[in-house]
Amino acid sequence: MQFGIFSVGDVTPDPTTGRTPTERERIKAMVAIALKAEEVGLDVFATGEHHNPPFVPSSPTTMLGYIAARTEKLVLSTSTTLITTNDPVKIAEDFAMLQHLADGRVDLMMGRGNTGPVYPWFGKDIREGINLAIENYALLHRLWREDVVDWEGRFRTPLQGFTSTPRPLDDVPPFVWHGSIRSPEIAEQAAYYGDGFFHNNIFWTADHTKRMIDLYRTRYAHYGHGTPEQAIVGLGGQVFMRKNSQDAVREFRPYFDVAPVYGHGPSLEEFTRQTPLTVGSPQQVIERTLSFRDYAGDYQRQLFLMDHAGLPLKTVLEQLDLLGEEVVPVLREEFAKNRPAGVPDAPTHASLLAGREVTAA
Repeated sequence: MQFGIFSVGDVTPDPTTGRTPTERERIKAMVAIALKAEEVGLDVFATGEHHNPPFVPSSPTTMLGYIAARTEKLVLSTSTTLITTNDPVKIAEDFAMLQHLADGRVDLMMGRGNTGPVYPWFGKDIREGINLAIENYALLHRLWREDVVDWEGRFRTPLQGFTSTPRPLDDVPPFVWHGSIRSPEIAEQAAYYGDGFFHNNIFWTADHTKRMIDLYRTRYAHYGHGTPEQAIVGLGGQVFMRKNSQDAVREFRPYFDVAPVYGHGPSLEEFTRQTPLTVGSPQQVIERTLSFRDYAGDYQRQLFLMDHAGLPLKTVLEQLDLLGEEVVPVLREEFAKNRPAGVPDAPTHASLLAGREVTAA
């Protein structure tokens, strides 16, 4: 099972000091967080994609390419690649290039994002969001698997005899997760292709998350990719830790209360009861995260959001020390217990290449 972190790259004032980092500081902080993730033994760093303030990660492959040059083991991913507003040809080329530079340590998560105005900015209609996600990914899927593509659809100019370059490393496309919070059509899409399904459950109840994952698992089996238990599932999560749980609550509360995504809404206590947000001791984070298996089944990837709402870099790095030293080692051991033999590990370039070679033989 893989453990890692994801960032949305928000530039948010620190409510305890009133200071807002510069864009340069925030970008450099994201790099420092990725390097720290590898240092403390995490498996994955994922960045979002946004094209509007107060977010900075408008070019994920640029950032991930830089991080690739400074890391050795970390899997580099996205927590959203905007399949609706990006050109599938450019996605195919950019991530294949990154795949070569990173020696295969690359996968990505398709998503529609949560910023409505991005659609007209890139010449798209938000009312076609689902249709764009379906058609654009169908083209991307072919571009990585066919050397020469003839294609015609509704949302971009036709392609005739087109070859995307560079070709995927070892002719193995990057593994794709389809991320969705609320759209069953995206769970269906992930199942149809036999790709991974990532439920970023930081805002939703366990019942909702279970329904989405169960749908994906059922449809994965329907399309002949394996049993429901063999489907590839990832979950988001959100934590803030201190050795003493009271200290964690006291320190995190001012950040929670004015956070751009949920500030000025439910209280911290209400939100932690209703969603997977965990604010407390490392042991509380361990117990809460282990409980995800009760409704998600045995899954493959757990990513945590830790660097948002104006938290200073020093605090985030302290959080990563706790995560890597006290939390993840226990989670690895506990999640491995009683894990059925047929449940696959998280796909990597090496495992996908080995599987292709076995199939060819």
